[in-house]
Amino acid sequence: MIPSKRSHLHVAAATHPGMKGKNNEDQFAVSAFRLSADDPTPVVLAIISDGIGGHRAGEIASEMAVETLSRVIARSDGSQPRQTLENAVFETSQKIYQQAEANPLQRGMGATCIIALVIGNRLYAVAVGDSRLYLLRNGTIRQLTTDHTWIQEAIEYGALTPEQARKHPNAHIIRRYLGSPNPPEPDFRLRLSPSETAEQSEANQGLRLVTGDFLVLCSDGLTDLVNEDEILAAFKSLPREKALNHLINLANERGGHDNITIIALEVPGGMEKTRISQAHSPRRKRKLLIGVVLLSLLALLIIGALAVALGVYWYASQPIETPSASSTSIPPPTWTIPAPTLTLTETSKPPTQAPTQPAVTPTTPATLTPWPTNTLAPP
Repeated sequence: MIPSKRSHLHVAAATHPGMKGKNNEDQFAVSAFRLSADDPTPVVLAIISDGIGGHRAGEIASEMAVETLSRVIARSDGSQPRQTLENAVFETSQKIYQQAEANPLQRGMGATCIIALVIGNRLYAVAVGDSRLYLLRNGTIRQLTTDHTWIQEAIEYGALTPEQARKHPNAHIIRRYLGSPNPPEPDFRLRLSPSETAEQSEANQGLRLVTGDFLVLCSDGLTDLVNEDEILAAFKSLPREKALNHLINLANERGGHDNITIIALEVPGGMEKTRISQAHSPRRKRKLLIGVVLLSLLALLIIGALAVALGVYWYASQPIETPSASSTSIPPPTWTIPAPTLTLTETSKPPTQAPTQPAVTPTTPATLTPWPTNTLAPP
């Protein structure tokens, strides 16, 4: 993808260390692209990562997470968004783990991540940990992602109610994170309804966005202290930047025990006309690939049929030798003409090769820095 100076979505972002004097272990970035020089389809990539680990290791892990995730996704061509996000999660987790193992002071460090990749008007997202993605649409709010925590698992199994979970001592035990010894499982579920199965939720990848939609990414420093209704009310009643400022102040007034980071992406008018280029549609590419393979097979069949026909014609056109008459009066000999034997030699044909995509030379993207900071430090 090619870096772009302008985003096709309205963007606001803010971060605050909280009220406990902690270092800010949250990192975030928002980047804009277009798919290629020939395809101007706009792309926005938003990432939040919350670091885990002492001795400043959490800061290092979240910084590595945002930098590596951004780089891996930016070098893709946008044609396989889910695979790109999965590769980015695995590569980033491995990089953090290797650095932690090499440095005793960073041993055990890790990071959460929530990633929203908007290609044209389609949303692709992945989550690892307890940073969240919300969709605000038509006056409602929906948590699209699922927390990977001990508490969430207890709620899903019916061992705890949401009310009991809020003050449980295991509330912040994370089950998945970048930098774990075993590769974390990227969560592609986007829950639009509580009754959806996991398969149905994953099928929501590529969700079509419409005018007026808000995507809100945030770390748990916000959601531990501010509920969904309050998030919705802020964006319904205030402009984007003021809504972020209000929510951060609200969390800090209630203790601000953790770092707080929020990114808001608003879909402007006219987004319904933004489409992913057919040239970059995975379905379109599969159809082209199948068509090329079928045409190749048909061509080979035609060549084979022509070869057989030419062989038959050549054999039929060869003269058959007959004996000449002798002047000596002898009994006419009995001629035995051996039956001609046609030996068919099978000629090996080169195996049909599936057409390969032209090698894409990755374009080194410009240094990815957070979206024009928009960092709001509440008064």
